[in-house]
Amino acid sequence: MIIRFGLLTLSDRSSRGDREDSSGPALARLIQDEGWSVAKQQILPDEESAIRAVLTEWSDGGGLDIILTTGGTGFSLRDVTPEATKAVIQREAPGLTEVMRAESLKKTPHAMLSRAIAGIRGRTLIINLPGSPKGAVENLQTILPVLSHAVQLLQDDPASESSH
Repeated sequence: MIIRFGLLTLSDRSSRGDREDSSGPALARLIQDEGWSVAKQQILPDEESAIRAVLTEWSDGGGLDIILTTGGTGFSLRDVTPEATKAVIQREAPGLTEVMRAESLKKTPHAMLSRAIAGIRGRTLIINLPGSPKGAVENLQTILPVLSHAVQLLQDDPASESSH
């Protein structure tokens, strides 16, 4: 199964060109190594309305199975990714972020500061990841084993029952 991903980097500095986006390309490499596809990729500033607009457009457009956001999940006043995500999802998927935090906590106590969420809009899964390339990749690696099944379930694929 080819999973179609959208990668949305959220960073004021990267959106202005002051800092190179390292997380988006690191996630793209991991996704492509899995044999999946990065169909859309964009960098936005930490602006809640802009994030909501892109998440809605990408989810409702039907061309993506999973949207990964990277950045904006911490305690900074500009970190608004979880709020933007909550505004567009229809159902939460807390198990994904619970396991990401639990695994990250084995590596750093800073995992407790993550406000990342995951949820579903229509047939698209949206997952918030940390802004650091290392954290983003490690968190995605943690949930990789369930992503194909999650997409099968969202697509009402009859084959999804065979992996229960």
